[in-house]
Amino acid sequence: MKRRLSAVLATCLLPVFFSAAEPEAVEPAPSTATVAAATAGTSTNPPATGPVYVIPVDNMIERGLLYVVRRGLDQAERDHAAAVVLHMNTPGGSVAVTEEIIRLLMALPRETRTFTFVDTDALSAGALISLTTGTIYMAPGSRIGASAIVTPFGDIQEGDMKEKLVSSLVALVSAAAQRQGHDPALVEAMIRRSAGYTIGGEEICPKGELLTLTDLEAARVVNDGTRERPILSAGTVSTLEDMLRREALDAAPRIELSVTWSEHAARWIETFGVLFLIGGILGLYIEFKLPGFGLPGVIGIVCLAIFFWGHHVAGLAGAEEVLIFLLGATLLAVEIFLIPGFGVVGITGLALMVMALVLAMLHHVPGGPLLPPVTDVAHAVGSVSAALIAAFVLGLMLARWLPETRAFSRVALAKAVSREDGYTAAAEDRGLIGARGAADTDLRPGGIAAIGGRRGDVVSRGEFIARGTPIVVADVHGSRIVVDRAGAMDPGGGNNPAV
Repeated sequence: MKRRLSAVLATCLLPVFFSAAEPEAVEPAPSTATVAAATAGTSTNPPATGPVYVIPVDNMIERGLLYVVRRGLDQAERDHAAAVVLHMNTPGGSVAVTEEIIRLLMALPRETRTFTFVDTDALSAGALISLTTGTIYMAPGSRIGASAIVTPFGDIQEGDMKEKLVSSLVALVSAAAQRQGHDPALVEAMIRRSAGYTIGGEEICPKGELLTLTDLEAARVVNDGTRERPILSAGTVSTLEDMLRREALDAAPRIELSVTWSEHAARWIETFGVLFLIGGILGLYIEFKLPGFGLPGVIGIVCLAIFFWGHHVAGLAGAEEVLIFLLGATLLAVEIFLIPGFGVVGITGLALMVMALVLAMLHHVPGGPLLPPVTDVAHAVGSVSAALIAAFVLGLMLARWLPETRAFSRVALAKAVSREDGYTAAAEDRGLIGARGAADTDLRPGGIAAIGGRRGDVVSRGEFIARGTPIVVADVHGSRIVVDRAGAMDPGGGNNPAV
């Protein structure tokens, strides 16, 4: 099974979004003759032999879309697709998701052709993703550009925070654009107002404005000093079918992807993953503290199952993480119920469980590094640690206040019954106190012992007593016989347990 160890983009408390504002100050539309010169002709590429994958990039770019793109690119790589087409109509979205999609596109095999068809808008994040593909086509009246970084509080204008965000993003997208043959200066002009865009001595976008291009402007042919080429778009086409026909891809099998209900659910599960972790850990913690198996254990198992299922659908967790978690839980159960004390087996079990939860929050980028970035590991470890601490605190609070609630009083006795009140569960043989014998089995703390020639069930006062150890009866409560190691009683022999 493939190890899913790689970078995962953290779910931020203050997610950063791209601006989707109206385009600013663009050049007048070029002449029909100029556009015709840019769009004339057909592709010289041979007919495609593999399928064409069409991946929709609709509405806001967020984690639900990331799952579809990741699934589509994985399938395209497995099927040796002739081309991948991003069918684009978006106002922008999350920086983190945009960077992830760009890295996924860059990891595709070089022989896989990539296209963007801008149906209406490729604004903000959509423009930057488009620049990562090899060829861009635009529909009549469509727009591309305006990619300034904004937060929920508005555009970031000044300071180190802006420069850190902008510099990192510009470097990533510029490298991807240059690799595909696009002018990296376009990236600067779309993100930074101060950049402007000039080519061949002609100012396309003045400084102080964000670059936004219409379909005609993007297809306009200019001389960059070495050759004539379109500014960005390979041409204006009316439909996706027209674009495929121009690229000799119209006869290839077409596979169009869409967001499934499970991917929508996975988006919310991953967003609130820490809460499911807390619920799962807290449920199992309460279950271990109570006798038998009941509702807390069921809730814990369900929460953890939802957590792993959501991250599996999201392309993060695989079967390996689930198996590691189950192995850790098994070792922990063996330590608690079969081995006295708490040692290597229990610690190993806990470590495996925590490791599985951390791995489930990381994912593998095809063609990327084997080990994930330290920042992503730190985020995952922090999330799991926060869940463990929260579950522990909530467990203490429930133990303190739950018995006092009205709901708890309906399922538990409000008053203890005692011998003084006339309640006895079984006849007591108080004469056994002080009697001596030996443990016939290990007492953990319950087990079987031989006392006065009779074998029966006994219980120690919490400590482990190995088989064959001499014991003495310390107390009797109904049919419950409490024993200590011989020697823990008063040396004088008496019938009172030592204190």
